[in-house]
Amino acid sequence: MSDLKIVYHPHPALRWKSKDVTRIDAQLKEWIGQMFDLMYEARGIGLAANQVALPYRLFVINPTGDRDDTEMEQVFINPQITKRNGSEEGEEGCLSLPELYGPVTRAEKIVVEAFDLSGEEFAMELTGIHSRVVQHESDHLDGVMFTDRVTDKVKTGLSPLLEDLEQQMAHQQDKGDLPDEDAMIAELKRLEAERT
Repeated sequence: MSDLKIVYHPHPALRWKSKDVTRIDAQLKEWIGQMFDLMYEARGIGLAANQVALPYRLFVINPTGDRDDTEMEQVFINPQITKRNGSEEGEEGCLSLPELYGPVTRAEKIVVEAFDLSGEEFAMELTGIHSRVVQHESDHLDGVMFTDRVTDKVKTGLSPLLEDLEQQMAHQQDKGDLPDEDAMIAELKRLEAERT
């Protein structure tokens, strides 16, 4: 498979309900390395697999966004948020929705369970930005975007930007720079079948 790229709304991968990772192999590790690189290039702090058109339940984060701060890098494979407490509002953006930002209410404190790259299971209690980024990326794995969680008023304000992204994709498809939606879905199904 060629190099991964971040996909933008309305790519069907962003609405895909991701499948559990069933094996950790060289290919998966290669993809995860590429995901970290793409995340840093785009100045992000988290990136889910379906944001690079991979239909698997995994995401990478580094809440500092600093490529040199490798101690803060984390991989979450088959994550599950098992507890949520409190709530707080904060502004969010998304690498698949460039230039779009909005206030999103999330749980203040969470407990997340997942597997790391060596296949070891772990659990973490998280608060602050760490908690928010894990909730945001977990949503992605269920095909949920942060724009689904903003108020109707905010959504109305974001509509022109979303429509602009839709027009950009349609234009790229017309030019042949991007495959049509059926081909995108067929590729997601192929990747899913390859690793289940």
